[in-house]
Amino acid sequence: MEMQALQMTPVSMHAESHLGETRPKEEVKGFGEYLTEALKKTNDLQLESDRQNALLAAGRVEDISQVVVASQKADIALQLTLQLRNRALSAYQEIMRMQV
Repeated sequence: MEMQALQMTPVSMHAESHLGETRPKEEVKGFGEYLTEALKKTNDLQLESDRQNALLAAGRVEDISQVVVASQKADIALQLTLQLRNRALSAYQEIMRMQV
């Protein structure tokens, strides 16, 4: 009597679960993408601040508070970016000091 190998086919679910197991997975952004996006926003705030300052110098701004707000937004974003960089560098240096 000849024995045949079992032929198994993968099982797939076609029903939807109320627990959310069968919902399509949303694409998750990586850390690098978040960092790139944050740096672009910081750059945009800097460029807007420069544009507002140029308009102020040309005398085309009626409300100086817009210029001040744009400048402060850019400054805060830059300070946050620098602090994140400093923390990342500090963490890297700490990891490099670890003895294995």
